[in-house]
Amino acid sequence: MNSTRLFVLGALARGGPMHGHQIRRAAQIDRTELWSDVKPGSLYGALHRMQVEGVIEALRTEQEGNRPARTIYAITESGRAELISHRDEALRDTRLRPDPVDLALQNAIDLGEDALRAILARRREDLAAQLASWQELRKEAAPHLRGLEWTGFRHTELRLRAELAWHDELLDQLPELLADKATPMTVSPD
Repeated sequence: MNSTRLFVLGALARGGPMHGHQIRRAAQIDRTELWSDVKPGSLYGALHRMQVEGVIEALRTEQEGNRPARTIYAITESGRAELISHRDEALRDTRLRPDPVDLALQNAIDLGEDALRAILARRREDLAAQLASWQELRKEAAPHLRGLEWTGFRHTELRLRAELAWHDELLDQLPELLADKATPMTVSPD
């Protein structure tokens, strides 16, 4: 599943024909990069590739005043089929993506407790700041959210809260975890 393709195809299916700047602007307004791996700067390249592949088509080129000429794109029938395929795959996919912090922790034995605690505490502070920022953004966006749109905010909020809980647990257990390197630790799954 390719998030950029899903975003572009979805935007064209919902909004009708658009030029690249309109699609990029929609991504910026939606703050798509906050809740997906879609980068607004990558959209123009994706549009060209998708046109070559036949999932979108160039309808015409328009130019207003001194602005650059802009190609208007529309989704094709092949693109609609791909949109459905990407959407359905994303809705069914329940895999949690590996977090590099887990691998880093396996290789952090040389840091010592104070250094590792400082790193983890800083990560926790950063996550708490992200949560506060996300909650503020949700308040600002609330009057404009329709239908299922609010669920993206809630999903991210709950994921950040889970990360904070994990960091709190790790920081609380750090001395014991570092002291007992040979014996597996039993942690209650509450």
